[in-house]
Amino acid sequence: MTAILDSTRAELLRLRRWPAVWITIGAWTALALTFGYVFDYVSYATGTESFATAGAARDALLTGLLPQAVPDVLVQGMPLFGGALAMVLGALVAGNGFAWGTWKTALTQGPGRLATVGGSLTALTIFVVVIVAATLTLFTAVSTGIALAEGESITWPTATDLARATGGGLLVLQMWALLGYTIAILARGPALAVGLGLVWALVVENLLRGVGSLLGAVEQLTLFLPGTAAGSLVGSLVDAGGTPGVLDVVPGDRAALTVAAYVVGLTALVLTVMRRRDLA
Repeated sequence: MTAILDSTRAELLRLRRWPAVWITIGAWTALALTFGYVFDYVSYATGTESFATAGAARDALLTGLLPQAVPDVLVQGMPLFGGALAMVLGALVAGNGFAWGTWKTALTQGPGRLATVGGSLTALTIFVVVIVAATLTLFTAVSTGIALAEGESITWPTATDLARATGGGLLVLQMWALLGYTIAILARGPALAVGLGLVWALVVENLLRGVGSLLGAVEQLTLFLPGTAAGSLVGSLVDAGGTPGVLDVVPGDRAALTVAAYVVGLTALVLTVMRRRDLA
């Protein structure tokens, strides 16, 4: 346990000082804030429609910008671009260890393979938790500011809704981050992992779901895909019809179990591969 904690601290130090990590987190923050609040508030304030607000009533737009809607806004972008950026983060964390030769050094001279990889995975998980917590804090501040600016009473979301949204968001981002991490471990580098991960998340799954409407076997397969599980989990938490990536294909409890199974399975796969891998 001491070895894992030491490895985690070392990995956190590396990630904190790595600009690529903060650029990726900054991209998520900018996209989440833009699609969650900026477009809707501009449409509400100006009375015009955008591609994101077409057909929405003005009162409904304002309601979605107030503090009670924070749980919905928090998770609605996570299945698609949030997941894609989490996958990029995971691929960078694992893949650059091969590109820079740090995996070989750490695994041959460090506290042991399981402790080193376990520390890296723990550090990645901590960053996912920090991302969700920081996003929640930012959205709470922004929505409160909008409520005060518009003279609306502040109604906070229930603890249950907030806990469900936060837990669901953590599961979704952790799954995508581990998927990118795993691909990078298997590919021994970040570039291929980032490319394959983004093509899968943004293109392949959508194509398979489209083909699934024609072929029953493919349709059954899509029910177990990570994007379907993440989108359905978020879809069971929020009322965000038409939001890209948010689905209602799988019941919420089953979707949560599928995402959790991916988290456990990918972690076990990484530990197994890195324990047996020849680093030469």
